[in-house]
Amino acid sequence: MMQSELDIPIEVDAEDDISTGTQSSTTSLSSSVQKYEFKHGRRYHAHHMGNYPFPNDQPEQDRLDMVHHIFYRLVNNRLFLAPMNPDGKRILDIGTGTGIWAIQMGDDYPGAEKIVGNDISPIQPSWVPPNVKFVVDDVEKDWVETEPYDYIHCRYMAGSIRDWPRLIQQCYNNLKPGGWLELQESINTLYSEDDSLKPDSYMVQMMDGLKEACEKIGQTMDPAPSFETWANDAGFDSVHQLKFKLPIGSWPKDARLKECGSFMRVNFVEGVEAFTAALFTDVLGWKHEEVMILNAGVRQESLQKDIHPIFDVLVIAAQKPM
Repeated sequence: MMQSELDIPIEVDAEDDISTGTQSSTTSLSSSVQKYEFKHGRRYHAHHMGNYPFPNDQPEQDRLDMVHHIFYRLVNNRLFLAPMNPDGKRILDIGTGTGIWAIQMGDDYPGAEKIVGNDISPIQPSWVPPNVKFVVDDVEKDWVETEPYDYIHCRYMAGSIRDWPRLIQQCYNNLKPGGWLELQESINTLYSEDDSLKPDSYMVQMMDGLKEACEKIGQTMDPAPSFETWANDAGFDSVHQLKFKLPIGSWPKDARLKECGSFMRVNFVEGVEAFTAALFTDVLGWKHEEVMILNAGVRQESLQKDIHPIFDVLVIAAQKPM
């Protein structure tokens, strides 16, 4: 396991060029979605309508691929932090999205027995490594598995799950003895170490609104602080918790954090509409014009060199007793 980074302040690069590193290197993936709903100028998933409040169209798929790159770089180019060897293992990726994590696992670990990517939207590609398989299913329903897994991976699912304790319990029940569950999620409270991010900023308003809207629909936007408790309650032991700082913007001096922050800036500038469109209008009752003003403010602040926002990212690795 790796050492948490929260005790080390992020040093600001006084010579930061805001044009550096803003181009997305994500790969567009083909979509086989057949059932969907159009609203707010975006395409949304229609299977079990209402469970997933974010778009599933091509721009959102590209954004999710970028988020994969951000998390991968943030944890020092590692697909997982749990102390396990994938060779010969059965692996499950919950909420696989475009399938990019599962595909990279299949490429990097051809000795893994099987890597299953699960999602409610069939937006994954057809051409995948031979040990990778995608299934369309709702992980919040009862699992029907013929054989338990050695490792279960779940990342970036805040706002998507109604009953986290039940999901974690189902993960426990479907792991082999000695198997690992790994959860990676941002703690969705923005802050700055130099007070450059003000409490009334548009970015803070957006995050507060997202949390309020997700609570209203029963799908918390901030599950990460409770992961350790839920894992212990489910029966896991050997629960490891790590935290990483994730900046927004290219202002850090550290090269890895600068790269992650540059992509996070793109994530906010290009992705703010995906965050707010349905939740702010359909759930919070905002007018379209009000949402557009908020989005414009978020984009503007994301590009300001004198604002240094940070998320903390939490990684939990929990082992089922032998």
